[in-house]
Amino acid sequence: PLEMSAKKPVPFLRQIVPVRKKVQRDPRFDDLSGEYKPEIFMKTYSFLDSIKKQEKEMVQKQLKKCRNMEQKEKLQRLLNRMTQQEQAQKKQQKLRERELSLKRQQRELAKQGKKPFFLKKSEKRKLELAEKYAELKRSGKLESFLNKKRKRNAIKDKRHLPSQKNL
Repeated sequence: PLEMSAKKPVPFLRQIVPVRKKVQRDPRFDDLSGEYKPEIFMKTYSFLDSIKKQEKEMVQKQLKKCRNMEQKEKLQRLLNRMTQQEQAQKKQQKLRERELSLKRQQRELAKQGKKPFFLKKSEKRKLELAEKYAELKRSGKLESFLNKKRKRNAIKDKRHLPSQKNL
């Protein structure tokens, strides 16, 4: 800083040399990083899937070899987390594909000159349920799924019924 005499009064608008402040930026919310497009992201980082698969196989091998119960439990939890992440990713991919197909249909209808029709959230849910039903039927797990659903609903209904001690 510039040294000034203490006897002289300080001018009202003194020129101070500005210090450049380092601006921290978060690439998730910054425009400089570009727009997030999940399709491009998935294509760019698709190599990670193969790495994850290798890691999962490695963990499975370690789990078979392991004798220590604590270590075995840790590895089992890790394996469960990996499979859950994989399932969640597949589910998200299916949802994205379904939305893209709906958008394509809307574009085709618009090209034909028809008015665009957008599904409500409830309609989308119904379509998703129908798809899940078809998938379960194909895999042969429909009956067990429906039994579980019935049991769950029965428990809910019992909860809402007045109990004996309330009477």
